[in-house]
Amino acid sequence: MISQKARYSFKALTALARAAPGETVQTRQIAEQENIPRAFLEQILLELKRNRLVTSRRGKEGGYFLSRSPEEISIGQVLRATDGPIAPLSCLSRHSYRRCEDCPDEAACALRAGFAEAFSAQLEVLEKISLASAMRHALEAKANGAAPDMELYMGAGI
Repeated sequence: MISQKARYSFKALTALARAAPGETVQTRQIAEQENIPRAFLEQILLELKRNRLVTSRRGKEGGYFLSRSPEEISIGQVLRATDGPIAPLSCLSRHSYRRCEDCPDEAACALRAGFAEAFSAQLEVLEKISLASAMRHALEAKANGAAPDMELYMGAGI
């Protein structure tokens, strides 16, 4: 399961994605619109800024906006930015690799082999689903009066 911080991050990013290109959205607006505690949202937005997912602008018309288009922001990138490594085992992490202390031989580790296959499939999906595609699927489901269908996310057509 993803953390509450990641959930709020997605909500904040979708709020920014709904804004017109180049338009800033103030923290207060996002907090009210998405029902996110403002102090926590400020921390989240700073983390997203450090990870170059959002940019801020100071001043009277200041606020936040996406650093790149919603099509270029994957769910995997958001999870890494907010929760850190997403690999189930440290020895599988691409960004924070660490050998398991109790593992004498990674090549012969059944736990690593099993999780490697599952994680590879999960990672492929997390990197293929963009913020834009997730928003599109949610809007389509809402228009049809149903929850988003998980089958929409499976396969090469993501």
